[in-house]
Amino acid sequence: MKIAIACDHRGFEAKRRLLPILKKLGHEVQDLGCDGTASVDYPDFAVPVAAQVAVEIFDVGILLDGSGIGMSVVANKVMGVRAALVHDEVTARRAREHNHCNVLCLGTDLLSEDQIRKIVEIFLDTPFGNGRHARRVEKVTKVEKEQRGMK
Repeated sequence: MKIAIACDHRGFEAKRRLLPILKKLGHEVQDLGCDGTASVDYPDFAVPVAAQVAVEIFDVGILLDGSGIGMSVVANKVMGVRAALVHDEVTARRAREHNHCNVLCLGTDLLSEDQIRKIVEIFLDTPFGNGRHARRVEKVTKVEKEQRGMK
């Protein structure tokens, strides 16, 4: 799987530890920043990931910040992105299976390293459920297009 990953300063250490795990699992990973713990603005890193996932340069994106909220808010502003703020294994599975989410947002202040690893693995391993869920995702896409004046 091709994965774009980024963080703000609060998510940097978790991202640094997650990168080798993703590569060991056989994923192709592109790190889009940030590169340290000095304060940065999360939109500067969330938007490039979301934009590239939206046009399918990457299969999924992973965004990490202190709470996960900021990254989730900004990623969901990008048309074609369904970003999920995930706090446990159940919501990781549901985000993919029910909502066909393509960006995973994690609050690194709220999760242990082991929780992050498990959530990421479940998110990446869970396929979209289709069926009734496909109809619902189509409705979400329709709302997104209508809000942007498209048909």
